[in-house]
Amino acid sequence: MSGLTHFDAKGQAHMVDVGAKTPTHRIALATGRIQMKAETLALIESGTAKKGDVLGIARIAGIMAAKKTSDLIPLCHPLALTRVSIEFGSACVYQPGATGIFCTASVETVGPTGVEMEALTAVQIALLTIYDMCKAVDRGMSIHDVSVTEKHGGKSGSFVK
Repeated sequence: MSGLTHFDAKGQAHMVDVGAKTPTHRIALATGRIQMKAETLALIESGTAKKGDVLGIARIAGIMAAKKTSDLIPLCHPLALTRVSIEFGSACVYQPGATGIFCTASVETVGPTGVEMEALTAVQIALLTIYDMCKAVDRGMSIHDVSVTEKHGGKSGSFVK
C-alpha cells in the first residue's frame, strides 16, 4: 500500500496524522460543468426558473458543501476554511454547439492539510443543485469534467493542471 497515505502498515484505513505538519496558507481550485438544453440555459440566465435564482442558490449550496466536506468523506479532516468562492460561466467552449454552465470553486485555509476535497465537493454540490432546480424542464442534464485544476501550499508545493 505504499504511497497511499490513508492506509497503515497493515493495510487498514486510517485518518492521516497531520498534527506535526506546519500550518501554511493553502488554496485549491476545482472546476466542472453541467451540460443542458439551450432552453434550460436560457431559463437560468433569464432568472425566470420556477424555483428561483438557480445560480444564487447553487452558489450557496457549494459554499455550504465545502464547509461540510469532512461530514461527507470519512477520512477528511475538519478544516477551518478562511474563504470559499463559487463562480459560474458559460461552458460552450468545451464542445462546439454544446450549452451548459461551467463552475469554479476556490477554497482557502491556513492549516496542516490541503483543501482539494473541499473544492471538489463544492463544485459537485453546486452542479447537483443546478440539476435539482432544473430537472423538471431538462432531465437529460449531465455533469462532466470535475477535477482539481490548481493547488498551492504545503510540503508538495503547487500543482497547476
